Amino acid sequence: MRLGYVILYVPDVEAALDFHERAFGLARRFVHDSGAYAELDTGATVLAFASEELAASHGFDYRPNRPQDNPPGMEIALVTDDVAVAYDRALAAGAAAVHEPETKPWGQVVAYVRDINGCLVELCTPVDG
Repeated sequence: MRLGYVILYVPDVEAALDFHERAFGLARRFVHDSGAYAELDTGATVLAFASEELAASHGFDYRPNRPQDNPPGMEIALVTDDVAVAYDRALAAGAAAVHEPETKPWGQVVAYVRDINGCLVELCTPVDG
C-alpha cells in the first residue's frame, strides 16, 4: 500500500485550487472538464478536490468543511525549508492563522493555518531522522 491521494470535498473546486496555488505555491496537475474534480501536485502524493455534488453522488454522508466550524479531525501537512515565509504567504492569500511558527522540542519548526474551507494545514520543516 501507498498513499496516493488526499481528497477534500469542497463547495467550489476552482476557488480551492486558486487558494492553494496562491497560499502554498502548489501547481495544478489535473482538472476534469466538468470542474468537479481537480488535483494539485505535491510531490509523492496528490492533493485533490472534489465538489460536494460529486461527493454526494458516492452515496455516503460526510461533514462538510466550513471555516466557521471546528476543523475536521485531520490535517494536511506541507513540508518546507522556511515555515515563516510559507506562513506569511498563506496568510496573505487568505488563510486563517491558527498557530504561528514555533520550534518544537525535537527541532522541527511547525505552524498551522486553516484554508478557505476551514481545513487545517500544518506547515513544517522536514523531520531529521
